[in-house]
This record gives sequence, structure tokens and C-alpha cells, in this order.
Amino acid sequence: MAAKLIRILCFGIFLAGVPGIIVTSIVSNNNGGIVTIGMCMVGAAIVLITMSATNGNKRLDAFDEVAAERVENRVRALVEAGANENDVRALIRDTIDLTRGQQ
Repeated sequence: MAAKLIRILCFGIFLAGVPGIIVTSIVSNNNGGIVTIGMCMVGAAIVLITMSATNGNKRLDAFDEVAAERVENRVRALVEAGANENDVRALIRDTIDLTRGQQ
């Protein structure tokens, strides 16, 4: 939640900064105001880059060949015993979603 709020805040700073620089340069020839707005945008960019570098990397699940082969053998055994293969595979998908917290 906080990461989303920071991203929205940085986007708001970028969105307000560009017209702010344009208006400040047209209305008054004040270089200090233009530099201040630009530095605020740079600060927001640094915060966004830092947050993305520390927060945005999710590790992929490691694929275990042995465990996958074991599951496939159990599916095959259930299907040979008379279970519907589509139902068994749907059950496995639902179990994976449940353990990952997607439901």
C-alpha cells in the first residue's frame, strides 16, 4: 500500500513539475524557481528509482524437476484409476493458486 502511494505521489510531482517549469519560465524569468521545481522532480525520480530497486524484485519460484515428475506420476495414476484428467489438473491449479495466496 505504501509503495503504491509513493508511486502516485512521484507521478503527481512529475505531472505538476513539467507545467510548473513551463509556466515559471514564461511568467517570470526567475531561474531559482525553475531550478527548484526541477530539483523536486529529480528528488522524486531518485525516490522512485530507489524504491523500485529495493521493492520491485520478486523471486521466481524454482522449478523442481523431481517434484514435477512425482506430481505427474500421481496424476497419471489417478487418471488410470478412473478420475477425469481435466478435473485432476484443475484441482492442482486451484491448489497452486491457494498456496500462492491468489484466492
